[in-house]
Amino acid sequence: MTEERDTPQLLDESPKIPEVLPVLPLRDVVVYPYVILPLSVSREKSLRAVDTALVESRMILLLSQKQMEMDDPGPDDLYRVGTAALIMRVLKLPDGRIRALVQGLQRVRVEYFTETENLFKARVEPIVEPELADGGIELDALMRTVKQTLEKAVALGKNLSQEVLVIAANLDAPGRLADLVASNLDLKPPSSRRSLRSSAPSSASSASTNS
Repeated sequence: MTEERDTPQLLDESPKIPEVLPVLPLRDVVVYPYVILPLSVSREKSLRAVDTALVESRMILLLSQKQMEMDDPGPDDLYRVGTAALIMRVLKLPDGRIRALVQGLQRVRVEYFTETENLFKARVEPIVEPELADGGIELDALMRTVKQTLEKAVALGKNLSQEVLVIAANLDAPGRLADLVASNLDLKPPSSRRSLRSSAPSSASSASTNS
């Protein structure tokens, strides 16, 4: 028998991120801000991290491992830039594993870790994207190119949902567009991590058009 736990609604804007979050290490996936993704959780510390997040604020810190094959990574085995995420839904499976649906909220940088025998947490600092007062002609042109590249990719057989194209067409925030595109490209984990660490919208968008 499975047990499902829900959060009532999808968030359009990021809520306040707690200063300290339980850590969920990820092997081979990167979750970007505003992107919704299902995660399979089976390791003991990861299960405790999810349970702790559900009890506290439903928010969790998603950090990529430096070595994907490592089963019990510690703080030194994780990258310091990750994504604070909201746990939207949890499905507990009969074999003890968890399927968690998460929504990325904001890039954060780890200031330091606190570790216990069964769980570790991190104190985080939100990474604020640089504000662009006027975008400018160059950035506007770059955003149009990114959107056109998405459409061409679909025309050439890329497996992207129509919903992604609609969302991209209506986005006017460079950072959100870059994250949406990066999350839908077949990027290998190292490339995904580099994209996540980039908080400059124009840099991320340029990487997307060159992928």
